[in-house]
Amino acid sequence: MYRVATDRKGTDLVFMLESDRQASELADIQGRLVLLKVGILLLIALLGLRLWQLQIRDGHDYQEMAKDNRTRSIMLEPARGLLYDRQGQLLANNIPSFNLYVSLEDVKDREALVGELTRLLSFSHKNLLDTFSGQSRKARVKIKGGLSLKEAAIVESHRYTLPGVFIQPEYQRNYPLGVYASHLIGYVGEISEAKLKEEEYQGLHQGSVVGQYGVERTYDQALRGVSGQELLEVDAHGHRKQSIAVHKPSAGDDLYLTIDIRLQQMAEDLLGEEAGAVVAIDPRSGAVLILASRPTFDPTALSSGLPMSEWQALLHDPRHPLTNRTIQGQYPPGSTFKIVMAAAVLGSQTAQAADHFFCPGGFKFGRRTYRDWKRGGHGSVELIAALAQSCDVYFYKVGNRMGIETIASYSKQFGLGQKTGIDLPSERSGLVPSGAWKKRVKGEPWYPGETISVSIGQGFMTVTPIQMAQVVAATAMNGRVFPPRLVRAIRKRGTGKMEDVPLPPSRQLPISHEVFVQIREGLEAVVTKGTARRSQSSLVAIAGKTGTAQVVALRSGPAKDIPKEFRDHAWFVAYAPAKNPTIAIVVLAEHMGHGGSAAAPLAKQLIEAHIRFTTDIPEDSAQKQGGQSLSHDHLAISTHE
Repeated sequence: MYRVATDRKGTDLVFMLESDRQASELADIQGRLVLLKVGILLLIALLGLRLWQLQIRDGHDYQEMAKDNRTRSIMLEPARGLLYDRQGQLLANNIPSFNLYVSLEDVKDREALVGELTRLLSFSHKNLLDTFSGQSRKARVKIKGGLSLKEAAIVESHRYTLPGVFIQPEYQRNYPLGVYASHLIGYVGEISEAKLKEEEYQGLHQGSVVGQYGVERTYDQALRGVSGQELLEVDAHGHRKQSIAVHKPSAGDDLYLTIDIRLQQMAEDLLGEEAGAVVAIDPRSGAVLILASRPTFDPTALSSGLPMSEWQALLHDPRHPLTNRTIQGQYPPGSTFKIVMAAAVLGSQTAQAADHFFCPGGFKFGRRTYRDWKRGGHGSVELIAALAQSCDVYFYKVGNRMGIETIASYSKQFGLGQKTGIDLPSERSGLVPSGAWKKRVKGEPWYPGETISVSIGQGFMTVTPIQMAQVVAATAMNGRVFPPRLVRAIRKRGTGKMEDVPLPPSRQLPISHEVFVQIREGLEAVVTKGTARRSQSSLVAIAGKTGTAQVVALRSGPAKDIPKEFRDHAWFVAYAPAKNPTIAIVVLAEHMGHGGSAAAPLAKQLIEAHIRFTTDIPEDSAQKQGGQSLSHDHLAISTHE
């Protein structure tokens, strides 16, 4: 019994141990199955998440990337609007050009591409790398404009070793008259990254061509048109296979300017190689007829893109060819300022027109004697004679009487010390000094002796040629001032309709008509019997005023011994016909001495040409004489007014 019982308990124990082991293994298997199920579920979830990411969240991007593997979107640049003068003479147009681009998304090895381009087309290795650096993966970079036929053939014959490189036919801005009117017309260039961020240039893209200077800059929005787009099918190297769709660009509007290019060319030829400016406007409307500045530059070359070395040379040229002297040059007005002084004398009743002042050849003030240009003086003179003979002493005395504040007030009425508002960028305002100005800028009081210098257009006073053109035009119109303007009409390319540009509002100076009658009589006397007798014309009656603006204070001596950069500037301001003016003109010749000998003859020739152009008067031999440029030796330097 005991042994059996013992056997049964042992067997039961074995059975119990086996059962526990099987249960434990089953539990372990079940645990592993749970983990496997969880792992499978996690894997399915991750795969689902990835599929959602690829198909839903990023599906559009991948679709576009796949499309980009076989298509390219190319911007089509519009034809820029044309520029004409008042007679319809073409000033700026567009010529076909082949430009070289690189689509960087097709370039896997930029260094290799640069090496190949350098070998085939003689590019600068460093310049190309600099051009590509910092560009995004999908950027389209223009690396050269105006390819020659030989260069285009080289690119096409090596297209499979130049991935991403393609030739795009586009328009190149062209100025058929060369350097003439370059400061007025301006030039174009590719938009900068900084400008792309400005509101004015929203909607443009890298590589868009915009106006950089002159009328091209001011009227850029009207001229540049609207870009188009072409969708292309390309091969594995990014080269064109066929066109899929095209959205054509819209050309810019055409501008008709107010200038007469015949007069403009004549003015620049008369200035020759000398630095200076000529401005002529129609005093009845403010329409600019001439806006000439010398030295000048080639706008076609700048629009095509100069090498950096040439651009730097242009920027640092000591003759400053990029400066538009007509609106940016700031000079002492010299005796041309006596027009404003005469208006101040009569308008403020400092003196009457008939009041006489004695000129002994100098005006002693304090411990200094201010000299008249004429040694020995002019004797007893009244206003008309003082203008005709440009008597400095007369204006010293009346200027001392009225004081700087009255002089400043009348100067500002004529528009000095402020921009004229001409439709060109970067106009300068010149300077009309006053006691408050000197205290603010220099921290010093105004001294009475400084008023004496300002009275004849010297000292701190500076003006621009366009401002003096407005002064003489206002005088010609008895105080009516029209802001200068450069565009008379716009032709809309979309409709072909010509739209006249409305005249800006004019203003009347608060100076009586009688004052201008006296001044105009004096300006006529300047030409008939005064300092501008050289500008007398048998064709038309001219009224004007000479001026000699001192550059630096020099001891007296022969003018020929004075270095040119220290010689005086020559001014002449005039209008014609004297009784019914149709042109107001300013000639400024830098460092050429006396206005009567250097500037007045040039103004005379331009006025006579204007009269002939507008009245169909033939140019006979008498009118042809003396038509020489400013740089010729017969225009001698003179030390007198």
